[in-house]
Amino acid sequence: MTQDHFDPPLLIRELQSRTVSLERTPFFYNAGGQPCYLDRLPPEATRIQPAPCNPQAQAGRPYTVRGLRNTKLSPGFGVEYELDLAAEEVVFEPLWATAEHAAAFGITVIQHGQGLRIDSRFPELQHMHLEYGVFAGHWSPYQGTQNRLCTTICTDLEHHDFPHLFISCDPVKPLVLSVARYWPAEGRICMADLWIPQGWSVFLPAQPDNATAPCVDLHNNRNSARACWGDLFQDRVHTQTLLRENDDSFRWYWNPLPTVHSRPPARAPQHSA
Repeated sequence: MTQDHFDPPLLIRELQSRTVSLERTPFFYNAGGQPCYLDRLPPEATRIQPAPCNPQAQAGRPYTVRGLRNTKLSPGFGVEYELDLAAEEVVFEPLWATAEHAAAFGITVIQHGQGLRIDSRFPELQHMHLEYGVFAGHWSPYQGTQNRLCTTICTDLEHHDFPHLFISCDPVKPLVLSVARYWPAEGRICMADLWIPQGWSVFLPAQPDNATAPCVDLHNNRNSARACWGDLFQDRVHTQTLLRENDDSFRWYWNPLPTVHSRPPARAPQHSA
């Protein structure tokens, strides 16, 4: 007897969604790994400020960008740009999401007991509970492959004019967020995978188009379940996120070269006391 098929792979599944009013509850609080939206932070909370943007800060693997090509407008989804990279493959350097590593990509780490105020020009955003499979990154929206699984993972990064939260809530595995910082005038970009320890969250402020900005911070979470590679029995992770769906402010930066992803060399950082 021959086995002519596998179980269908999970890509991305939405488990739950709800609307968050940032007018009534503008504060996000990490209550021991549980995300909370509040009108004010509790007395025991440590209020933190979003990481300031320092264009000189750099982390990850650097690449030369020879330019942008094949710009495409996708109504309801924003604008796509193909990065012309001087490379044969693209290595996303694996880094634990320490405050320093995250800040190099314009990202703020929120540990247990910490909280911050979310500034947004949109009064409401969606909080979603999602399940990501290990093959989610093997789907390409750019290369005409439709719904086939690809043998390589392309570079796929975004920024947009609304704030974004990622909550690492899987009970077993950390969450992986692919990130980059791009300096358009210098033709330079740095790529990394941020590994977010269980129970931590990260905050990305709104980043609208700004032609005069020295750098652009980019991210994508389709490789969220990267930590499951090599595990025979777990091929997916649970995560939660705060975002705005189907927004024309999305700017997508992609490249067809195969990407390389691996594990960070050290143990996960511990929660601060």
